[in-house]
Amino acid sequence: MKRLAYILCTMVLWSAGAISLSAQSQWKDTLVVARDGSGDYRTLTEAMEGIRAFMDYKVTVLVKNGVYKEKLVIPSWIQHVDFIGESAEKTVITYDDHANINKMGTFRTYTVKVDGNWITFRNLTIENNAARLGQAVALHTEGDRLMFVNCRFLGNQDTVYTGAEGTRLYFSDCYIEGTTDFIFGPSIALFENCEVRSKANSYVTAASTPKKYAVGYVFRNCRLTAEPEVTKVYLGRPWRPYAATVFINCEMGGHIRPEGWHNWGKAENEQTARYAEYGSKGEGASAAKRVEWAKQLTKKEAARYDDTEFIYGMSSNWNPVTD
Repeated sequence: MKRLAYILCTMVLWSAGAISLSAQSQWKDTLVVARDGSGDYRTLTEAMEGIRAFMDYKVTVLVKNGVYKEKLVIPSWIQHVDFIGESAEKTVITYDDHANINKMGTFRTYTVKVDGNWITFRNLTIENNAARLGQAVALHTEGDRLMFVNCRFLGNQDTVYTGAEGTRLYFSDCYIEGTTDFIFGPSIALFENCEVRSKANSYVTAASTPKKYAVGYVFRNCRLTAEPEVTKVYLGRPWRPYAATVFINCEMGGHIRPEGWHNWGKAENEQTARYAEYGSKGEGASAAKRVEWAKQLTKKEAARYDDTEFIYGMSSNWNPVTD
């Protein structure tokens, strides 16, 4: 009888150990995604199943060159993950939904939607390659403390939607293109050393910053470029009355309209919108004909935007520039 009990106990312990080893082998801190089947997963959507929910360690997802046609959602329970492409030009996540497909509306057209926090994307392209038939979002963010480094965002209308108020985003050395309002939403976002390229005579930004936030969009040391046929582009228009957008030490091509900013057809927006520039240079930089309700910052005022605590909030304890 004692021998039987010993055997049963041994079997239980062995089984528990096997389960533990199985769990350890399932949850890895580095995953490889490859379209050709040479990695752990063939799609990024499949890779989401290999990331433990609310884990307390960082996971790196290495994405090999290839075209990944998928509508990707990074769920809210996934955090502390780095998605690193093999190269920005050849690692492409793409889809082609637009707002007029079955009355889809803007907010469901995304190619990539990020609901999780503490997520970083590096060296890859996120694209919405729908025809110019309406709003078509490439990147839709809802999460907080998101970083995008050396990434490309390709699309037409509404390319990048920063979708949740108070969330903090950082774009460094990125390329962002579009036609109308192609950077829009209520988030706090710093764009640094980015190229922002207009593909039509329209508007670059459409911030909807809530009144309670001092900062919305900040562009530092960016280049505003355009397709050769594009000659009349506004820096922004207020999607909501207290839209906040600032350009600091940015190079502006001749496609930027002399008045710079538009009130979205509502004179009352001129009393509330918070638009400003400092150190603009290039053919489209002249302040002589800028609208009177936009501000030219002083050197001291512009210096505040060198401080990430000012941009993201004094209590944010997040400095993506140095992280």
